[in-house]
Amino acid sequence: MPSEPPAVPAPGHLAPGHLAPSHPEAVSVTGTSPAFRPLFTDAPGLNWAGPGDRWSDAWAVRAPSAQPPAALPAAPLPAALPAGLPAAPGQLLVPAVELPLTARDVELIRVSLAAVEPVADRATAHFYALLFLYHPEVRSLFPAAMDVQRDRLFRALLSAARGAEDPVALRTGLAALGRGHRRYGTLTGHYAPVGECLVQALARYTGGRWDADTELAWRRAYRLISSIMIEAAEEAARTSPPWWQGEVVRHERPARDVAVITVRPDQAYPFRAGQYTSLETPWWPRVWRHFSFASAPRPDGLLTFHVKAVQAGWVSNALVHRAVPGDVLRLGPAAGSMTVDHTVGTDLLCLGGGTGIAPVLALVEEVAEYGAHGRRVEVFYGARRAPELYALAGLRELARANPWLTVRPVLSGAGPAEGALTGELPEVVSRFGPWTGRDAVLSGPPAMVRRGVGVLLRCGVPAERIRHDLVGDLAAG
Repeated sequence: MPSEPPAVPAPGHLAPGHLAPSHPEAVSVTGTSPAFRPLFTDAPGLNWAGPGDRWSDAWAVRAPSAQPPAALPAAPLPAALPAGLPAAPGQLLVPAVELPLTARDVELIRVSLAAVEPVADRATAHFYALLFLYHPEVRSLFPAAMDVQRDRLFRALLSAARGAEDPVALRTGLAALGRGHRRYGTLTGHYAPVGECLVQALARYTGGRWDADTELAWRRAYRLISSIMIEAAEEAARTSPPWWQGEVVRHERPARDVAVITVRPDQAYPFRAGQYTSLETPWWPRVWRHFSFASAPRPDGLLTFHVKAVQAGWVSNALVHRAVPGDVLRLGPAAGSMTVDHTVGTDLLCLGGGTGIAPVLALVEEVAEYGAHGRRVEVFYGARRAPELYALAGLRELARANPWLTVRPVLSGAGPAEGALTGELPEVVSRFGPWTGRDAVLSGPPAMVRRGVGVLLRCGVPAERIRHDLVGDLAAG
């Protein structure tokens, strides 16, 4: 990766690996217009989040009448050592809450989760009411509209507690969540009030399932959760910023509701083909959405994304219909494990539906860059109608230049396309099976990915060799 920010490309120039629009209706916003004046030095204030911005200042004053909630009327928490058992000479008693989770703690958490699940919506609302009432300074970390964000943090905490018995998976997921939360402006000091409000909300909505032992179990679990997230965030802070500023330098419309957007980051941005990032636009501050990289890392450092405008999609509609060159976005760190190991030559099967073809393109480019070394790559590219196969021409060009690559377009709706197969993408893939001995990646609409996983399992691909881009609850925070 370059150590300096990439230069703005000349107008109308396509960087290596960038696909030209192939549909007759394709529209290029840049076209042959004169070079624009970069607004990078002016634009960051549009969506700045942090001390001193107006949104944070509006919530910075604590309401005079608001007092933190009283401690729960529960029995005293058990000590670290049984009552009456003296400590050895020179031994310090460790507070009970700081001891590791036990099997009994995990069972108590599981029972209380079962009790709160039927009323999770009310528990979530109560959690945020407590958090914003008694700690209004954290309100500025969340978007103005909480309809999408509201459930994420609370449910992520519940999911993490549910998985406490699997330390390896728990640490991996929480570390990603802790690094990702840096983009919201989350600081170490924010974790304590979140944990206290979580305990208060759980106590209210678990009914008779709540007692001193259950509270201790949850406090131990939250201490474990928060320590992993804090540690990961502090480690990431030593080597990378909480977010990157990225200037839109090219905006193209290869299909009616699809935009191919090229972004110039303000500094070197590390990522791998197959990964994704989160983007925030200046029009919807603190609203972040995930998008996959549509190209492998390039010498010029530019980043490419394929975005489809979806109904009620705030960020996607803004990126497709409003963004123009010169606009500045914010990018979170790269995440995701849908990457290829280039030290082995295992054959690769790729399923890409709609704009889900973006990470598949990136993976194919990366294989071409590293060399196939005997690996064969088969790509099934699906859409409903022929015009939606906007990246097909570029894929076929790659296939002509690389004999190890096979591309099969698939249409599930009406309308002919040259050489296209017909049917639902997962079912078409099954016709060419079995797929034993392959690594498989899937990207696209969630329903297609879930069906595809089932088809691949039946076609002989082991579960551990199937990877997809469905973002889990922890990563989506």
